[in-house]
Amino acid sequence: MIAKTIRELMESADISINGERPWDIRVYDDRWYARIWRDKNLGLGESYMDGWWDCPRIDKMIKRLLAARLHEKVTGSPRHLLRMLPGIILNLQSKLRSRIVAEQHYDLGNDLFLSFLDDYLQYSCGYFEGTDDLNEAQRNKLAIIAGKLNIKPGDSVLDIGCGWGGLARYLAENHDCEVTAVNISREQLAFAADFCKDLPVHFAEMDYRDIEGEYDKIVSVGMFEHVGYRNYRSFMRAAHSCLKPQGIFLLHTIGGNESCTDCDPWISRYIFPNGMLPSAAQIGRSAEGLFVIEDWHNFGPHYDTTLMNWNENFQQNWPELADEYSERFKRMWEYYLQSCAGAFRARDMQLWQVVMTREDACREQPCCRL
Repeated sequence: MIAKTIRELMESADISINGERPWDIRVYDDRWYARIWRDKNLGLGESYMDGWWDCPRIDKMIKRLLAARLHEKVTGSPRHLLRMLPGIILNLQSKLRSRIVAEQHYDLGNDLFLSFLDDYLQYSCGYFEGTDDLNEAQRNKLAIIAGKLNIKPGDSVLDIGCGWGGLARYLAENHDCEVTAVNISREQLAFAADFCKDLPVHFAEMDYRDIEGEYDKIVSVGMFEHVGYRNYRSFMRAAHSCLKPQGIFLLHTIGGNESCTDCDPWISRYIFPNGMLPSAAQIGRSAEGLFVIEDWHNFGPHYDTTLMNWNENFQQNWPELADEYSERFKRMWEYYLQSCAGAFRARDMQLWQVVMTREDACREQPCCRL
């Protein structure tokens, strides 16, 4: 009965079980039907990692699943619902727990990330206007950030969640500014210090709640997704306290269409522990009384292209990684990249750059779009 229902639901999304099209699912283990009925997206991802099914174009399949809103039609078991409770009851992104994502994801190994990222090691959305090249798209993104921040020679810039130091390097090299970059990933910081040597860039292993000092410009790229809804206000207060009165703050984050208080179970278990996508409403509320929102730029469709470029690079370079990472890890990583691409294609996720200034400064509006 469950197998028949699953097949009918898939057909309603134009996905055939054991069909021949690139987005059709080939099922190798009949336990798959009960597993995804019980565990929904967690079961779908785990069963792919276990080799229970295949699909030549996971991105196209996920796009169809989400566009048909099948996730709303498969209710899941009480066990699935219980998994959501910790995110509702507890602060999963507290200061004591903040290093979990660094240890389980960002410290996996620089060789893995170097295998698919661009020259500036941007683990965030590129901007593919006028180009199909990942390196150029990421440089476009970096130039957009610098332009929106109106970086001037001598500016002090704070980079919250600096990754491997690519943005800090770009700003210091091209705009003659001084960058303070903070992060909680020891692997990333060690690489970043070497990547930016001989440049006016200073790195610190530090939680955003401990940042002190004042800066002309503040930028945070791809870090807000780890803050959690209980801490959005704390993050905004930290940025506000460090921004000079006439300064500019740019927040670059993936966003969700609806406010949530829980974490996606598969992404949280295997990719970004305790990750959570903010909604526009949650960002707006967290900034109330602190910041004027000067500009809100959505270029989410560019993340689809970014992720598909990453997956292509990952697949091409897998032979160099195969001795260090298992085949199950490979399936996990390709499912992560392609399923997220499909989610952006379905407009289920967005990529926002939000430019803000201090509300109490009453300053003129900065030039946010070039």
